[in-house]
Amino acid sequence: MVDAIKGGLNIAVDPAALKSKVQGAEKGGFENMLKESLEKVNTLQGEADKSIEGLASGKVQDLHETMIAIEKADLSFNLMVQVRNKLIAAYEEVMRMQV
Repeated sequence: MVDAIKGGLNIAVDPAALKSKVQGAEKGGFENMLKESLEKVNTLQGEADKSIEGLASGKVQDLHETMIAIEKADLSFNLMVQVRNKLIAAYEEVMRMQV
């Protein structure tokens, strides 16, 4: 059954890319990961805005692609907000600790 799932997903892992990400995480750490994530969210929101403008101006006729871009931006933004909430909760928890 697992083989059937793996076959259906068709995921290719590039060991060199994975190694560079791990090394990048060691160098930059959590801060760089957060910056990259925020940049990705911003990029997705920019793509959604362009798609909406194209649809409104009549340059783009594909409503489905526009809705997909909007939903991707919305989901990534909601994920970012939840990560922020978890970070704030963790910070508050640490601040409540007695030394």
